[in-house]
Amino acid sequence: MFQATRRRLGIWYTAVTAILLLLFASGFYFYVRNTLIERIDDTLNHVVEVVERSLVIESVPTPPAMSPVVLGGQFQVNVEASFRNNPNTVEDDHIDIEWFSPTGELLWSTFSQALDIPIHPNCKGETVHIFEQNQVAEMILRQVTDRVEIGRQVLGYLRVSHPWFEVTKPIQQLIFDLTLGTILMLIGVAAIGWFLSGLAMEPVRDSYQQLKQFTADASHELRSPIAMIQTNVQVALAEPNLSNSEQQQLQVIERITRRLGRLVDDLLFLARQDSGIVKPQFFAIPLDGLLMEVVEEQEAIAIQQNIHLSLNFIEDSEEIIVNSDTPLLTETEPFSLQGDWDQLVRLFTNLVSNAVQYTPSGGEIKIELKQLLKPKRQPGLGKVTESWEKNHSLLKFEGLQVIIKDTGIGISSEALPHIFDRFYRVDPSRTHRHSGGSGLGLAIAQAIVENHHGQIYLESQINQGTTVIVTLPLHPSGL
Repeated sequence: MFQATRRRLGIWYTAVTAILLLLFASGFYFYVRNTLIERIDDTLNHVVEVVERSLVIESVPTPPAMSPVVLGGQFQVNVEASFRNNPNTVEDDHIDIEWFSPTGELLWSTFSQALDIPIHPNCKGETVHIFEQNQVAEMILRQVTDRVEIGRQVLGYLRVSHPWFEVTKPIQQLIFDLTLGTILMLIGVAAIGWFLSGLAMEPVRDSYQQLKQFTADASHELRSPIAMIQTNVQVALAEPNLSNSEQQQLQVIERITRRLGRLVDDLLFLARQDSGIVKPQFFAIPLDGLLMEVVEEQEAIAIQQNIHLSLNFIEDSEEIIVNSDTPLLTETEPFSLQGDWDQLVRLFTNLVSNAVQYTPSGGEIKIELKQLLKPKRQPGLGKVTESWEKNHSLLKFEGLQVIIKDTGIGISSEALPHIFDRFYRVDPSRTHRHSGGSGLGLAIAQAIVENHHGQIYLESQINQGTTVIVTLPLHPSGL
């Protein structure tokens, strides 16, 4: 229990830290990425300003349509004079320059071949993808485009490009560093969380151990005085000179003492179960015989309350012969398993007595014991065909199942999730014959089933009855 709680605390601590680290790493990643992009855009815009200041603009005396280099009716840009020194200036910064006419025609470029990219005037920063003819290789550029004009006359368009690897290269390194750092941080946080959760659980574990020890000691010490009180009361009841009122009072004392004794026994069992003091002793047990004894003990009470109590055995086995030389024989005792006799008696006594207690007069309680069979190939049979296996399952007993079904008052759906909690009682106002239950019966039943590595399941409906299904493996010690 404490290990599971410690593990959950460690997992929660690590998960919360992982989420915080993920948020921090994501924020830091986008901050650095945007910062790199802004730096490149600032560089490109600065290059645009420098190039525009170095443009050689000349007046044009002739009409623009008569000269191919005239870019406007009044002014033109001398391309050769303007961009003569710019390639050497921007080469070290991996920056490329393109100059376009007012109509979008490329007039000058530092690229080896023209880019098939449309012009976006006054674009202060965009990322473009350029695919080659095979549509596999890709070049990514960061571009800034500016429209150059004098007054209302457009002289042309200046586009400056920068390779995107100046962003991707440091970003990839940043992703690797953040991933590695986050993983190492989570490993460290998980180790620290496991250590701190262990420290936090230590006082709780000590307190719980002291509480269990106190419960076990108190229960053990109370058994003797309770037994003495019950013995003295029984001796007093044997006196012939008792009045009716005195006899009734002694009977009340005896009944309360008996109930208190059962409560002490239940507490002692659970305390020993939690502390692991008592280990179940597994032996070969005929579960059908055990159930017959339990039913015989409860049958007198059932008959007195006009309740029909029945026990049925469902044997689902048969002899299967692969061929005349290799028979497959069934078990000689089909309802035998490895278990602790005392604990199983206590388990089914609690369940059957609950059914009797909460079933009204004239009701019915059915108890069924059946085998759980699982197809499994037996050794020594050799190879058989797939069609034979479909028609003749090789059966081997895997477990036993006990179903206790009554027509009692039932349990509400809201109470079912808590029915196995200790000291939990569904509704104290429910009408039943023997009030004052401690709420430990089903908790003890669950503990016994877990000791045998089995399963217990309960389903119920109000005023329709309750069904308890207990599944026990044949060899719990081997699981």
